[in-house]
Amino acid sequence: MKACKYLILLAVLLFVGAEANAQGGLLGKLKDKAVDKVKEAVDKKSKKNKDKSEESAEEAEPQQDNKQEANKRKSGEGEYNKSDFVPGSVVIFEDALQGEQMGEFPSKWDVDQGTAEVAKMNSQMAIRLMNDNAIIKPLVKQNPNNYLPQVFTLEFDYWCNGEEDYNAGYILRMHNDDNMCWDISIDTEGSIRWAIQKGTSDEDVLGDFTTAGVENLDSWNHFALSFNERALKIYINGTRVCNLPNARAPHWFSIGGHSWEDHRDLITNIRLAKGGVELYNRDAQSMTSVERAIAETGKFVTNNILFDTGKATLKPESLEEIQKVADYMKKNPTARFEVQGHTDNQGSDKVNDPLSQQRAEAIVQALVSMGCDEFNLRAVGKGSHNPVASNATPEGRAQNRRVEFIKK
Repeated sequence: MKACKYLILLAVLLFVGAEANAQGGLLGKLKDKAVDKVKEAVDKKSKKNKDKSEESAEEAEPQQDNKQEANKRKSGEGEYNKSDFVPGSVVIFEDALQGEQMGEFPSKWDVDQGTAEVAKMNSQMAIRLMNDNAIIKPLVKQNPNNYLPQVFTLEFDYWCNGEEDYNAGYILRMHNDDNMCWDISIDTEGSIRWAIQKGTSDEDVLGDFTTAGVENLDSWNHFALSFNERALKIYINGTRVCNLPNARAPHWFSIGGHSWEDHRDLITNIRLAKGGVELYNRDAQSMTSVERAIAETGKFVTNNILFDTGKATLKPESLEEIQKVADYMKKNPTARFEVQGHTDNQGSDKVNDPLSQQRAEAIVQALVSMGCDEFNLRAVGKGSHNPVASNATPEGRAQNRRVEFIKK
């Protein structure tokens, strides 16, 4: 309204100004100043109105977003957890193909059908499954037909060929009493299928899931599986694609596939471990690695506490691992631990036995310096007398150089 008044005034002044031009002088100058003032007022008013309009638009945007969000909720869209995998903490079998020779049969496996060889893809050592329907099974120390616990996780990386005319893939078979009770097929074109035996009956749970957008074609992908007494979950690259509440417990597993010409079925980084998320335990995912290991086995075993060669001097990077145990002890002030130091068989017992004792004592002192009660700690050097792997290979010796925190 005020802007309208300014415009009327401006028109009057322009009319007057036309008359004044004839007279010139002071009246003309006054007219010019008046016109400038009116223009300035109109410009200010226009800018103010524009700013108000922009502010209104900005305020409307979040309101519009809120409205869209409300419409989503009304239409039934929501959030849900698709990445709840927690790996087991006690390794039963592991193979990253380190130290293997190209073209040879992988040393940690046995053949059930066909054959396999060590290969390399994108600088990654892997097992190439050869021929039609090659099947291999891991070599384990336990009973080869009964080593899977009631709660376990199984992981491996597999190569996706990504060819449209190539619909083959990998088959994970879980066996019970010499019969196959799970048959999980991973298609390298973008789907996964399973036939799972329920309970002790012969009924199969048949299902399939399209993993298009989950699998990465012409690349390495990660497969993960968790089983707890009866609950089975399968994940591809962190996304859960199978969630079955009732499946028969398996005793051992095998992996199958095939390769010919340029088609390659390759797997690597296989890891089988005891433990995982407890059945319907909402707090299990917040457990630390120390808490999970102690809850499942009564001890925490680590290869991440390092010393200077031939000495009992802790390396600085070891303190982070020791801090995990210290945090557990502070949360559980009555917990008592025997801290065991273990070595490989390099060197004599005369050297290894006292060295492992001194290293265990160094760890105890580190825990005390972190606020733990020394009364709840006992250092024991075990030397090389209790190996958990073969000392004939570098990988085995690395596993034997460990520290065990055994809860008493």
